[in-house]
Amino acid sequence: MAKVLVERETYEKNGKSYYAYYVKGVIRGRNVRILMVPPDKGGYTVLDIVFGDAMTGELVAKPFEFKDETGRTISGNSYTVQTVDENGEVYECPVKPNRISDKALLNMLLNQAA
Repeated sequence: MAKVLVERETYEKNGKSYYAYYVKGVIRGRNVRILMVPPDKGGYTVLDIVFGDAMTGELVAKPFEFKDETGRTISGNSYTVQTVDENGEVYECPVKPNRISDKALLNMLLNQAA
């Protein structure tokens, strides 16, 4: 599968600068921007550390599968964004699509890249 990158972009809100994290791609000829967020508010500090001075990191999909209380099998992917520093040290943080529509777009993008 081709490398999928998470890009960070700055935006202004109430006079302060913040970062937003996106996966960009093309699905059926349409440019899409998929907003990725950490699982909790504290994750933004972790993302700042993971990205360091870089503006991109690699999206890594980790498949999971488990049985719920009814015995039905649930499967999918969890995601992390990873960077590697000049010494080969790997930094990573869990991320997830922000909205249900972002999740659908990410699945389409990853399926066409496979």
